[in-house]
This record gives sequence, C-alpha cells and structure tokens, in this order.
Amino acid sequence: MDAPNKMKTILDFNSSVYQQISQQLSIIDSFKGAWKNIEGQQSKYLKELRKIATIESIGSSTRIEGATLTDEEVKTLLKSVKISRMQSRDEHEVVGYYEALQIILESYADIDLEERYIHQLHGILLKYSDKDQRHKGQYKSLSNKVVANYPDGTHKTIFRTTEPHLTSTEMQGLIVWINERLSKKDMHPLMITAAFVYEFLSIHPYQDGNGRLSRLLTSLLLIKQDYRFIQFVSFENVVETKKEGYYKALMEGQKNRDKRTERIDSWVVFFLDCLIELTRRLDVKYAIYSKLKTVLIGRQQSILEYIKEQKTVRISELVTKLDGLSRNTLKKDLAFLVREGLILKTGEGRGVRYHEIE
Repeated sequence: MDAPNKMKTILDFNSSVYQQISQQLSIIDSFKGAWKNIEGQQSKYLKELRKIATIESIGSSTRIEGATLTDEEVKTLLKSVKISRMQSRDEHEVVGYYEALQIILESYADIDLEERYIHQLHGILLKYSDKDQRHKGQYKSLSNKVVANYPDGTHKTIFRTTEPHLTSTEMQGLIVWINERLSKKDMHPLMITAAFVYEFLSIHPYQDGNGRLSRLLTSLLLIKQDYRFIQFVSFENVVETKKEGYYKALMEGQKNRDKRTERIDSWVVFFLDCLIELTRRLDVKYAIYSKLKTVLIGRQQSILEYIKEQKTVRISELVTKLDGLSRNTLKKDLAFLVREGLILKTGEGRGVRYHEIE
C-alpha cells in the first residue's frame, strides 16, 4: 500500500472517535489562541519557563529510553559541561539531545521536513556517542525493534519495525505525505503531527535514537505549525509520566501493522490527551511563576538577590550576610527557591553550592 492510501486507512476512524478527537482539538486550539496573547506581551517570565522546560525535556526524553540522570543532574551537567570530561553514555545522550533541541528552538523556521535535515538532527543527537558514530545520520542496516526500558533495568519488546531494505522507501513516502498535508492544509495540523510520529516510530528508521528523535521532531512540527506554547512546558515530561499509556497506544495500532485493519485512533487520542495535560500544566506554571516574585517573603527576596549578585554562594556565607536568620530557616528558603527553579543547587554535604540561573 502506498503512503497516501496507507495514511488515509490508519486515520479512518468511526464517528464517536472523531467526536472525541474534535473535542480534544477544540480544547488545545482554544488554549493556543489565549496563549498567543500572553506570548505577545513578551513576559519576562517566559524565558525562565523555557529554561526549566528545556531541562525537563532533556531529562525526560533520555530517561524514557533508559537513562538515569535526574533533572537536577542534567541541569548541573549542562551548566558546566566539558566535552572532554563526559564519560557515561547518559551524559553523551543528554548533551546530544540538548544541542539538537537548541537548534530546533532557535532555527525551526529554517528546518524543513526533508531527509537531509532529519539525518542532520539524528547526527547531532548521537554526536557524542562513540558506539553510534558509524551509523549516525544514516538509515539502519540491521533489523531493530521498539523496546521499552524500565528503571529497574528490565526491557520489553513493544513491536517490530520496518525491515532495513524498505526503510528508505517508506521514509521517503512518509516525508512526501506530510509535506503535501502541510502544503494543502487539508487536515488538522495536530492530526498530521500525531500520524507522522506514529509512522516514524513504526518505521524506526535508524539503528538507535529513534524514540528521542521522534520527540524532537514532535517539537519541531508543533512549533512550525504555530503551537509555540510547547516551548514553555515539557511535552517529553508529560509522556514520561504516562509511559505505560504511551507504549500501549503505539501497540494498539501496531498489532495490525500493514493490514487494512490498522488504525491509530488510540494513539491520536493519547497524543492529544498529552497536549491537553501540557496546556493545563502551563496554565498553572505561568500563573504561579508570574506571581512568584511578588509573593516571595522578604528574606527569600534577600536570599535570591544576594545569590544573583554573587553568582555562587555557600550557606555559611548567607548565615554571615543575612544576620539574624538561623541556618534551618535558610535551608528551608533555599529548598523552596531550588524547587521553584529560581536557583540551582550543586554538590552534597559541605560541598553544597547555590547558583544563579542565568
């Protein structure tokens, strides 16, 4: 079955599913319209929200694939990263994801959905992984499969994927299909994105890095189609919290792969649910964050201002500087400021330092 007919078949849902999807699309598009007003005001808080979302996205997307670095460890690594000192695979994956995501956020308007750009993003994603140098930016030469990696170290095969000799043809067909849809605008952009991501994961075109690349391409597609709010809260983090549902929705379509009964209604509903959850989180985060500076009590303001002045401080310096405050009170205030993403904590025990977030 050629790409246009295949995509038409997998998106042929019954009326009740279309009704559900229509309601989901309405919620997301209403939020999109309201958010444009906020973004248009160029609020000073958006820059800070984007920094927090970027860290969460990198941490979550790499952990979905089995990495173990926490968001705080990711933040620390990226703040003082020296390529020559990176040793673990987790660190290589984090820095590669960061660089690919930054390119998307900064240059999305110049990145077309073409093979060469997808290859380039894949190459950047695997840039620091020694074992992936031979095949980065090239379609797979060996059969692969989608595997779920769990925190306890166990793995579960989710589904098998397109064979290597068919990969190039299927990817070319998928790319033609999405560019036609984007050009003709004959389908809702979120439906186009959801279908593309499902098909990309089903083909699994590269030897490694497909899951991470699919989430980068999701961000690229959403931003290019004017869903710019996804820069300010992490879609990857939403998926991480719904990991079981993520794999289940993919499997539901995949069980009938390449048959006339293959449908991706479960995947589309899941994908849109994740976006709705994202809008809810962003609503709350922006409301809290935009008011946070005005609700900080006096001593917390003083702590924050001193850290911004000094760039890096120890708690002993704060005890001396902010005379009259107990060490325990300072610890509670510092923990609050770290939790709200206003400062960064590094080290353990006597080596703890608190840093300004630039």
